[in-house]
Amino acid sequence: MRYRHVSVAIPVLAEYKNLPRLVEALLSQSFKNFDIYICVNNREGWADDGDGQHSAMYHDNQKALQYLQSLDVGQPLTVIDRSSPTKGWQGKQHGVGWARKTLYDAIAATHDNDELIVSLDADTEFSASYLETVCSAMNSAPHHSALCLPYYHLLSGDDTLDRPMLRYEIYMRHYLLNLLTISSPYAFTALGSAMAFPLWAYKRVGGITPLQGGEDFYLMQKFAKTGRVLLSCNEVVRPQGRPSLRVPFGTGPAIAKGLNSMDVTYPLYPVEGFQAVADTYALFDKLYDEDVETPMSDFLRQQLKTGNLWQPLRKNFKTRDLFIHACQERVDGLRILQFLKTFPVRRAEAELETLCKLHGISMPTDFNFRSSSVADIDKVRNGLFHLEQKMRFEKNNTIK
Repeated sequence: MRYRHVSVAIPVLAEYKNLPRLVEALLSQSFKNFDIYICVNNREGWADDGDGQHSAMYHDNQKALQYLQSLDVGQPLTVIDRSSPTKGWQGKQHGVGWARKTLYDAIAATHDNDELIVSLDADTEFSASYLETVCSAMNSAPHHSALCLPYYHLLSGDDTLDRPMLRYEIYMRHYLLNLLTISSPYAFTALGSAMAFPLWAYKRVGGITPLQGGEDFYLMQKFAKTGRVLLSCNEVVRPQGRPSLRVPFGTGPAIAKGLNSMDVTYPLYPVEGFQAVADTYALFDKLYDEDVETPMSDFLRQQLKTGNLWQPLRKNFKTRDLFIHACQERVDGLRILQFLKTFPVRRAEAELETLCKLHGISMPTDFNFRSSSVADIDKVRNGLFHLEQKMRFEKNNTIK
């Protein structure tokens, strides 16, 4: 199957100031065969619920709608209004997860299975060759069901924002690099602003679970369980690093809460935790023949509330390959993260130094997230970024 047409899906909440730049970036694309879908969204009643922040976001959305509806862009543009009175989210159905579901399902209703969906956010910068490169990458890897693009948060020039942003990005890169090191099938960073997938794959996994946060992770985990996730192409998306409490976790909340909350909320997990995951995966082949204890067995018994971890899988999956795949589905990305949280947390700088020494990345003397300069922290971020690019590329090439 070749992908010749793209649908770009963009949720919008209080992004009026970013829309002209976004539209300009889309219209400058070298690849012209694409549609644009934008969902301007907020909860019903925000216009007059007495909350000043809600009111400001609602009125920002109304300006965004007026701007978008006035455009004559020369590309098919679908604007979905989930902001205006009687059209806002109600009850539990609200948030970015519902906005993404609304967008993807609208695309599914109007396109064939060979449509390629490119997910973006309104604050994300990308090159004029972005869509062309994404399409080419997916066409060169038809056995993959999704693409997690490399990302790089832009510095704002404000140290009070850039310091926690860099700390959070280093947390994400530390986590991914350790998963790549142990060849985990869940070695990906899922950002809603940096992923693409064909419509056939979206339908195969039953669509997106519309959570208020983390919906991108769970969608990409579905793709990883049912197929293969492509990790790199010759593009990098550049989201803004800005504070936000519109989602429960992620870059925006991390910056908003500041550096002091990072060590508890976003620790750098110890290398022995990742090694325990790798040792567990290495035993799946043996577990097909007999029960053996793994480094994760006690944890899994507690999580799954059963002492019979593997026999039901042997019963249901008759070949060794199917059994091993079922074990990998059981010990998925969420379970790995939960398991890593059982390990004692050490100083983030010490864990980072372990990773950097392992891969030959230079760290400034007496490096500290609180006292080192933002420039020095950025140098470490850049070292991790380039290592990640290399390892993403290498993993792509190991999957034929």
